[in-house]
Amino acid sequence: MNATSLAIPSFTSDLRAFWAVVRREWVIFVRYPSWIISLLIWPILFPMGYLLTARALSGVDGSGLTNFQNTTGLTEYVGYIAVGTMIWMWQNIVLWSVGYSLRNEQMRGTLESNWLSPTWRFSYLLGSSVPQMVSMITLLIVSGLEYALLFGVKFNGSLLLTMLVILASIPAVYGLGFAFASVVITMKEANAFVFLVRGIVMVFCGITYPMAMLPGWMQSVGEWLPQTYIIHAMRSAALSTDGFAGISHDLAMILIHGAAWLLIGYVMFVFMERRARQTGAIGQY
Repeated sequence: MNATSLAIPSFTSDLRAFWAVVRREWVIFVRYPSWIISLLIWPILFPMGYLLTARALSGVDGSGLTNFQNTTGLTEYVGYIAVGTMIWMWQNIVLWSVGYSLRNEQMRGTLESNWLSPTWRFSYLLGSSVPQMVSMITLLIVSGLEYALLFGVKFNGSLLLTMLVILASIPAVYGLGFAFASVVITMKEANAFVFLVRGIVMVFCGITYPMAMLPGWMQSVGEWLPQTYIIHAMRSAALSTDGFAGISHDLAMILIHGAAWLLIGYVMFVFMERRARQTGAIGQY
């Protein structure tokens, strides 16, 4: 066996590197219990402002909810807002955590040495996403329980369809996070991009109001965003009794967007990684 063959990573070695990153990130996550506590508190605090505003605008007797019911076909406005803000929180946290995973590793002083090893470098990004994905699925489950117990939300839909929508949404949500992480390799920060994307999602995807309330051109923009279909499918699956027919179109669009964003994220990673090696940006703080 020559030196060249030793430098070529095998699938087994890539899998070991991936698992090592997963274990490392999980140990770091459970080492700071305040992060876990925030998963319990944030789902309650964030939607509260929107819920109180909606209650104030609907009137004491709820007479102002007629237009909402006619537009959405739902009577559960608390659940409507809760589901939208929950998906927004999921995407926002992914942008900050997955998007900054390589930058955090650089600040720890381990990125450059790991980059020199003969390992599939995308495994570092995938490995850091798995513990975060587990925590986010936990967040979604905890959020649903809290909304039901504390806000009285009646989830009349199907739990199976709701979980199906969550699983189908993972590629789109994390593909966007991979694209952000790729940008950070060379730009060293992506605060402005995170603020831009989460602002666009908040305005164009209808996290607290029906898309029909937006002007036509804004609805057209929202149709190009995967979060629009994720939020609509989650509301239909969790709050309505329409069954699979109510989410079939949204589910197809979610899968298409997921495949596209995974591809975009990987292509951007390869391009930025090659550019960083050529410019020496990996070793620059």
